[in-house]
Amino acid sequence: MDFLALSILAEVAGGSSLSKAARTLRITPMAATRQLSALETEVGARLVHRTTRSLALTPEGQSFLPHARALLEERASAYASVRPVTEGGFGLLRLTSSVAFGRKVIAPMIPDFMRANPALKVDLMMTDSLVDLVTEGLDLAIRIAKLNDSSLVARRLADNPRVLLASPDYMEQHGVPERLSDLARHECLAISGTTHWSFKTAELLTTARIEGRFSANSIEGLLQACMGGLGVANLSFWFVRDEIADGRVKVIELQDAHPEPLDVWAVYPTSRMVPSKVRLFIDALAARLKR
Repeated sequence: MDFLALSILAEVAGGSSLSKAARTLRITPMAATRQLSALETEVGARLVHRTTRSLALTPEGQSFLPHARALLEERASAYASVRPVTEGGFGLLRLTSSVAFGRKVIAPMIPDFMRANPALKVDLMMTDSLVDLVTEGLDLAIRIAKLNDSSLVARRLADNPRVLLASPDYMEQHGVPERLSDLARHECLAISGTTHWSFKTAELLTTARIEGRFSANSIEGLLQACMGGLGVANLSFWFVRDEIADGRVKVIELQDAHPEPLDVWAVYPTSRMVPSKVRLFIDALAARLKR
């Protein structure tokens, strides 16, 4: 199977026009058209809908795409296995994370990572939706949660401690909760649909029912509401480090409990022949999280 044709299909699936795909791969648009047609002939199915204005994968193209990307990745892994380690990663690294973690942690580290790996391209998908790595052709996902998908391979990168927070104005007006039971009398700012927060008490895990007038589908919305004095938030320390340092919010230390910590995980589809670009990024992120 022609790898150039597979590369054209992958570029088109990523939103490129045929002419842009041709420029990226350094061939003529006519050659790209012929390669794509030859691939369709070989697999015996139309893979791409073509109109004068756009291209879109057919259902057959959508089904074939993960296999095409896997073949391209296997080729890249084969080349990487004989390249000196000092040359770094190469190819396209496609990864996903939540919007907040991507903005606060991953995006700031990307410039140094790419300078250290000049042959590498990076495509970062920031979304708060749970993404299927295989279907989307992703190499890696960074997740902060309890993992329960046994079909994926995961590596724990770091602790993810969480803290209770409120603004100085809120504390002045409503007081400061001292014990876990005190939260029932406070406005709690939670992700939409959340009714309980998890805590550790004397090494035991427990939950506390929380209520509040404001909720949001992102932690960025909760932080803004917290700084505005609307209530108590329960957020990851990496996300609120700066706001704590400059006094816009203050940490609440309960006498009998603390928020249950989660973990930062690197998740990838398979442990078989993990590409060097994935290993390099995971190592770089783990090192950053230890700072």
